[in-house]
Amino acid sequence: MTQTTDIPALLLSRIRDVADHPEPGVMFKDITPLLADPAAFTALSDALAQIAGRTGATKIVGLEARGFILGAPAAVRAGLGFIPVRKAGKLPGATLSQAYDLEYGSAEIEVHAEDLTAADRVLVIDDVLATGGTAEASVQLIRRAGADVAGLAVLMELGFLGGRARVEPALAGAPLEALLTI
Repeated sequence: MTQTTDIPALLLSRIRDVADHPEPGVMFKDITPLLADPAAFTALSDALAQIAGRTGATKIVGLEARGFILGAPAAVRAGLGFIPVRKAGKLPGATLSQAYDLEYGSAEIEVHAEDLTAADRVLVIDDVLATGGTAEASVQLIRRAGADVAGLAVLMELGFLGGRARVEPALAGAPLEALLTI
């Protein structure tokens, strides 16, 4: 595991602000410089793997799409299985789906029905907690699949968007850990 002493400072130093993306007035937090830096990406993977260990997770769920990039190496480092939660229609075979509301419309996510069992404790990983809709839906989906939710871990929480207040009731006491709060 990485021995860097100030992980939040390292991670934050590798996140680039992009003004007016994807639309005017939005400050996009670009994590590609972090992913391109092996030391920072390793530190992030290790930090997420440590959260998985603390929560007693047996599997990690990564939310499409950047949750795949962060969750898969964390699962490998923690010695756990990795399960992708995808947008509707992307997975072959039998799936469970969960619809959720967005600010303007709705969306749906899916997981392979056989990938989770009642014996699983699942840590959900994503890059950003914004309004909390996708995270809340993933927690509901995991429970519908019969598994227990061990917690939610994100690289960044955009505190001003109120996602924590939305997702904490769904977590029902399971921890929500953000490595950075912006």
